[in-house]
Amino acid sequence: MITFNDFITNEHDLEHDSEHDLAHKKDFSPPKIYNANGDLTKRWYVYFSYRDPKSGKLVRQKNIYGTANSFKTKEDRLALLSRYRRRLLKLLQQGFNPTIDNTEYYHFQLNEKKKADTLNTKVNTAPKKPEKQLEKRLEEQPETTVTSVEEVGMPTREALDYSLKIKEKQISSRSLKDYEYSTNSLVKWLADHRPKIKTIQQVDKKAMLDYLNAVLIRSSARNRNNYRLNLSSLFQTLEDNEVINSNPVKKIPALRSIPKRNKSYTSEEHIKIFNYLKSEDPILLLYIKFISYNLLRPVEVCRLRVKDVNIKDKTLQFKAKNSPLKIKLIPKIILDELPDLSKLKPDAFLFTPIKIGGEWDTTDINKSNYFSKRFKTVVKDHFKLDKDQTLYSFRHTFITILYQSLVKNSTPHAAKSELMGITGHSTMTALEKYLRDIDAVLPKDYSKHLNHD
Repeated sequence: MITFNDFITNEHDLEHDSEHDLAHKKDFSPPKIYNANGDLTKRWYVYFSYRDPKSGKLVRQKNIYGTANSFKTKEDRLALLSRYRRRLLKLLQQGFNPTIDNTEYYHFQLNEKKKADTLNTKVNTAPKKPEKQLEKRLEEQPETTVTSVEEVGMPTREALDYSLKIKEKQISSRSLKDYEYSTNSLVKWLADHRPKIKTIQQVDKKAMLDYLNAVLIRSSARNRNNYRLNLSSLFQTLEDNEVINSNPVKKIPALRSIPKRNKSYTSEEHIKIFNYLKSEDPILLLYIKFISYNLLRPVEVCRLRVKDVNIKDKTLQFKAKNSPLKIKLIPKIILDELPDLSKLKPDAFLFTPIKIGGEWDTTDINKSNYFSKRFKTVVKDHFKLDKDQTLYSFRHTFITILYQSLVKNSTPHAAKSELMGITGHSTMTALEKYLRDIDAVLPKDYSKHLNHD
């Protein structure tokens, strides 16, 4: 099988190169040359996009290098890549398709050329120049299209969309939404503040620094760091796939930021809330108890379906934050409060706005946001709670209660070892850091050390 690149870099053309009649072609983008801004230590190539028959969108194809990078002068590299570019253009105009095997079509074209050459020989008796002289003349023709790095490269929007397409299979739908939001923000900022930047190759470290500073000024260091992390990941994908030479975000450091803390509830507060919700909102109360007693994150509770609750084995399976499906024990304190689930559809969501076990067609994050707003309306506003006291705070509160109860009759290490199996932390180090962050580990009364009477 002859590959598409073989047609382009082959030393024998089907016919001499031509650059006419491109405007009406819509299945491919004009082939261009990337010359690394004249840097001979980097690889030069010809690149183009071809329309995907399924999506209907132009998709970046493999770069065409040939033997160009074996030449040590700019002129030699440019001459050969110019030849590849013209040859590629001719092949595309003739109907060659880089997504399929073109061998049969190639032989057909070759036979047609031989017939035409035989006919021309009979009609035209004038001597022809040798093929090598013709190739040399073509190579010496000046390249009038793209030779400057300022004019080459994939358009910024197209490049970021290409990176998102690759990332789509590697990250969660929630993370993908965050990435999309970050790219939309960057593209808009570039259009408003750097209109001369048209291609992804032109987006350098200075441009990204200015953009991230703009995010910092309008929001916070934490938000700026999140944008930096998302965009750096996308630019790294582009570098790994040779769309850009280097990731301009990689060397931009993260800023120090003050982490947001969900404030725990006192014993008096959480008892008042539970008693109030018994009559005011039983669905919200059970939702909170799954967070409190099963130590789940709010979004993990939102993902639960009826079939995930195994009453017989007293287990619960759920999708955790950064791991595949996990299984937890359901404590008796939760089992005693569950309604009869046997008559509910197994695929029904356990929690919905109006009942236990039903349909709820929206994203996990929308469900989590719904219950957060419901909690604010029903509980926070009623009790005038602190803004940092959230649904997530119940998880902190009850992990603290558990640890302090366990450590009463054992050593701190034994208590943490048992707690680790309950909370689901993967390492003791991670659990200890979490307990420090929520101030669950408090010292004994040290008054005797301060009394000097």
